[in-house]
Amino acid sequence: MIKFVGGFENVCDLPETQFAEYAFAGRSNVGKSSLINAVLGENVARTSNTPGRTQTLNMFNVNDKIIILDLPGYGYARVSRADAVRWMLRFQEYIMTRRQLKRLFVLIDSRIGPRDSDLELMQFCDANGISYQIVYTKKDKRVREKEQAAICADDHPAMVDDIVETSAEKKYGIDNLRAIIGIK
Repeated sequence: MIKFVGGFENVCDLPETQFAEYAFAGRSNVGKSSLINAVLGENVARTSNTPGRTQTLNMFNVNDKIIILDLPGYGYARVSRADAVRWMLRFQEYIMTRRQLKRLFVLIDSRIGPRDSDLELMQFCDANGISYQIVYTKKDKRVREKEQAAICADDHPAMVDDIVETSAEKKYGIDNLRAIIGIK
């Protein structure tokens, strides 16, 4: 059973739980909410064609065993500079202080590859010892940029070696993510 716990403006407002948390982060329009819906097998996360719709820390309880967080996107949404800075500070506070966080999934659009904002997030996690895993989204779509920066775990000490390739639409890679999270 999947329950929407709430959308929280501040990290201090998140309820304390004993459940392992798995957070999904990525640039706006990378497909976070669609991927979460595919992983959970239900349309619980709100999706939109307009980048930047997720503006709160959206928490989902899965069978009273696991918490999934849909974090606001970064790097693309048309929001004010002040909002973008506020979102990034909240994001950093979340990943630095949330003891329940077991894995941060950094979603990257496979059609365009990592952007500077993705690499900055990865470097922040590396510098602070925050374990994260790269998840390529939209693997069923045609590559738009032929020259993409390669991501190598050797360059990122906090990165989990295994890069997961997914397609929420075609359900490609979804079982792999479910296994990592512990969802049957």
